[in-house]
Amino acid sequence: MTRHEREIHTPAEFDAVIARGSLLGYRVQSVDLTDRTFALLSTPTADAVFLGCALQPEAAAKVRGDGALVFPPVPDLPFDPYRARLYSPGELFDGVEDEGYEASPDFRSYDWFQRTKADGDVFASMLRSVHDDAISDALDELLDGARVVGVMGGHAMGRGGDAYAGAARLGRSLARTGLTVATGGGPGAMEAANLGAYTAPLADDVLEEALELLGKAPSFTPSVTEWARAAFDVRSRWPEGGDSVGIPTWFYGHEPPNPFAGHIAKYFANATREDGLLARCDAGVIFLPGAAGTVQEIFDNTTPNYYESRGGPTPMVLVNTAHWTERLPAWPLLQSLAADRPMAARIALVDSIDEAPEALRRLSPGR
Repeated sequence: MTRHEREIHTPAEFDAVIARGSLLGYRVQSVDLTDRTFALLSTPTADAVFLGCALQPEAAAKVRGDGALVFPPVPDLPFDPYRARLYSPGELFDGVEDEGYEASPDFRSYDWFQRTKADGDVFASMLRSVHDDAISDALDELLDGARVVGVMGGHAMGRGGDAYAGAARLGRSLARTGLTVATGGGPGAMEAANLGAYTAPLADDVLEEALELLGKAPSFTPSVTEWARAAFDVRSRWPEGGDSVGIPTWFYGHEPPNPFAGHIAKYFANATREDGLLARCDAGVIFLPGAAGTVQEIFDNTTPNYYESRGGPTPMVLVNTAHWTERLPAWPLLQSLAADRPMAARIALVDSIDEAPEALRRLSPGR
């Protein structure tokens, strides 16, 4: 079995394995097993690992006696460090409709992070690391076999503007070609691309209507609550939207995750999040105008393309010539690095966002 085939994430999966007569070597991840004591008492569990599973005392004693490892649930946390799946928008924003953003698991996790990140407590740092590793594992499972294209850009791009609408059209166009759209998961350009992917299976006029509704709450400042409620109003009106991925971080706690990514891989460690996001964009990355974070992403992506440490270089498309040659001149440096290397055939600078999908297609290997 592969490592993922040895993982048990749900009670139904647990029951199916139990029916085969052995839990030897399995990893049971965040499953409530309090009503499955008899099954555990009557099944071999040597070399199994129970991560955050609720167990009756006699079941816990028995599996430990078999030689299994038991990592018990951690009480009083606003997140599950052993979680088996990525977050959904509804999960992170639970409570926002009735009580406001400050009541949501997303805010409470950020608040916990702020209180613990500087206290030097090895237990808190261990919990953050375990959580982030579980998120990476779930992300690998979700994207297995998918062709992933990244859309990067700044959080300051407001709803209601032409730039936001263009980024949404870009996300829709990419999703309609069969690519999985992945973003940094935050507001602005990131939200717009996830919104576009959400509307991809719907009629074209849905995006225009959604943009108009969202324009009533153009920014997550001053109120994340109103910004989020507007997004959930759109999701409620058109509940059959498409999937995409958002990969945000509590490190930038002032930026909430956007509700249009169907799967949200939220991390505590920004370095882990950045590397994981870019490494999974095997179909290339489109960089919209942004500031320091987007510049960092350009060169985080450039380094493995330069050294070919992940295989052949993947496409990189920078959008807006004036932005990337004058305001923040990343393009000249990128060209200089790429000169006389295979990555030179995988980079492009385009003037408008509507040119980006064709540029990506042109740069893709085997086109």
